[in-house]
Amino acid sequence: MDSAPIRLTEYSHGSGCGCKIAPGVLEKILKTEIPQAPFPELLVGNQSKDDAAAFDLGNGTSVLSTTDFFMPIVDDPFEFGRIAATNALSDIYAMGGKPLMAIAILGWPIDKLPPEVAQRVVEGGRSACADAGIPLAGGHSIDAPEPMFGLAVTGLVENRFLKQNNTASSGCQLFLTKPLGIGILSTAQKKKLLEDDHSRIAPDTMCQLNKIGSELAQIEGIEALTDVTGFGLLGHLSEICEGSGISAMVDFDSVPTLPHTHTYLDLGCSPGGAQRNFDSYGDKIGDMSDRQRSLLCDPQTSGGLLAVVRPEALEEFHQCAKAHGLELQPIGETIAATNPLIQVR
Repeated sequence: MDSAPIRLTEYSHGSGCGCKIAPGVLEKILKTEIPQAPFPELLVGNQSKDDAAAFDLGNGTSVLSTTDFFMPIVDDPFEFGRIAATNALSDIYAMGGKPLMAIAILGWPIDKLPPEVAQRVVEGGRSACADAGIPLAGGHSIDAPEPMFGLAVTGLVENRFLKQNNTASSGCQLFLTKPLGIGILSTAQKKKLLEDDHSRIAPDTMCQLNKIGSELAQIEGIEALTDVTGFGLLGHLSEICEGSGISAMVDFDSVPTLPHTHTYLDLGCSPGGAQRNFDSYGDKIGDMSDRQRSLLCDPQTSGGLLAVVRPEALEEFHQCAKAHGLELQPIGETIAATNPLIQVR
């Protein structure tokens, strides 16, 4: 009897948010010429490429609704479920809301992997929901060729605290609450190049809930908020810039990275998703070195929040960050609209 441990990443062609359809392709999929019925209560929908939909209840609050799922980015089933759930919950926090409940989405190759492994995946998702203070209230499963897991999450937000990704202006500073490099370290793991001492760096980061988002949203001077996931930092920043009619400057040396990220980048561990990302929006970005492109386009799974902060709100922003154990430095600034959309210096 084969007692070798199951490596979930060997059962999927992609991993984590790197599984996302490239931004340019997704734009074509969502494009429609069919007239859409007006829904005045729908405050946020597909038009702004935001993190979650927001539906006004008419009492000063809105329901937030989002879904996110992907294929394994780690081998351990429990940890995969926990990361996938944490990533899905992030969309609610990025809109300034608080999650209420979640339902699970499970695809499983029942002819290849035993149900006990899927059970551990769901348990990991339930653990993340418990940390967020919400129930995993149900779900749906299908027999699929590759394992995948995620959540559909419902949340609430006060309308006055609702944060979007198309409401930024020039003259603000940019902050990132988690370091980049998750895609690079995860690729090193999949290539079996990751040293044992480095094995916890990416998973521990991916399991950190972005709860700070619901508190940052209460700071009036934070003009826009989004989470950095599969499209990479530059992809999500470009959505802010295009939606808001502005541009941005990114200070590459100020962008935080996970320990040893550059070492594994030198070993050729840039994921294919980074190149797909650049192919989709690279024409909007100024000149970059190969290293800058690999890092700033690196697809993040359960990445941090990208905040656009007005100068007068910086003190309150830093106080909130410190309360969550974060010492954050600006990674760039927003500027008046120009070409290219984003410059890296």
